[in-house]
Amino acid sequence: MQRILINQTLPFWLTASLMLCVTAMSGCVSTGTHTKTLAELDAAKKSSAQFQQQLAGLQNNLDKEAAQRKAAEQQASSLLKEREALQTRSNELQSRLDSLENEKGQMNSELGNVRGRIIDLEQKIASGSTSAQTEIAALQQKASELEANNMAISSRIAQEREQLRQEQSQLKAMLEQERLAKEAKEEEIKRLTQTREDLSKSLQDEISKGNITIQQVRDRLTINMVERVLFDSGQAQVKPTGIKVLKEVGDILKNITDKQIRIEGHTDNVPISAKLQNRFKTNWELSTARATTVVRYLIEQSGVDRQYLAAVGYADTRPIALNDSEEGRSSNRRIEIVLYPNDLKEITSQVETGATTLK
Repeated sequence: MQRILINQTLPFWLTASLMLCVTAMSGCVSTGTHTKTLAELDAAKKSSAQFQQQLAGLQNNLDKEAAQRKAAEQQASSLLKEREALQTRSNELQSRLDSLENEKGQMNSELGNVRGRIIDLEQKIASGSTSAQTEIAALQQKASELEANNMAISSRIAQEREQLRQEQSQLKAMLEQERLAKEAKEEEIKRLTQTREDLSKSLQDEISKGNITIQQVRDRLTINMVERVLFDSGQAQVKPTGIKVLKEVGDILKNITDKQIRIEGHTDNVPISAKLQNRFKTNWELSTARATTVVRYLIEQSGVDRQYLAAVGYADTRPIALNDSEEGRSSNRRIEIVLYPNDLKEITSQVETGATTLK
């Protein structure tokens, strides 16, 4: 009886043992899968954050281009209206001039008729007709009036013709000025494009690492450097590796004389730590100090003319990415070197806008 019980119990024990082993193995597989899934999820989050940064940067660029395009369209529309008004005025003057010339011709014809009538009457008087004297006097009076009117019309024609000449000359000068301005602007953009190409070649290593981007929007060029290229965290002194980058940038910028060069400091929205507040109370001081440091280097070490340089700190007021991730905050901690026309009005001088970005 006991043997039978053991024989019946043994399969059950083996089955239970096998089930425990399978369960243990399943647990190991689930743990590995879970770890892999977490890693993939983390990578997806980072990828999503990078896409969000790129999207925010692209949106920022689109907003800038839209604002420039709108201003340029308004400028072009104003110039077009002014040109059309001047052309309309010229056409009106020409029409008035033609009308005056026609009126002058009619009066000359009438004056000729009056003078012919006077000659006829004088012949009648010579032949003894006394009744023509009164008519002669009236005709002579009319002839005097016609001559006076004719002189007045001639004077008006001369004035209108001179005014028309001046306005046509003004219109021609305006068209020539627009042509020269357009040629000058295209030449300026061509020079700036060469500057972009030179910078891209010199900074190729950092560009390939994603540390620097260079963007050109027609006559405006922006060099974007993330914080780690030039500065250590919370510092405003350029680190040795950053000196090399600034030297390459300065060697190109020192030859530029037709642009203003603005150095902009930007930070994320994380407040300054307590241990650094003895140097920088807020991100405003830090961003401004970094911009000033770069300006001083470009003047003292690269020989860039100080009259073309400006330094400004924006703290965290102009982010290009969201500050809810380390990747986004890293993108926002940056130095931007912006080249723009000496006269800001020139930014709106052309309607068509194009952009080229190197990343």
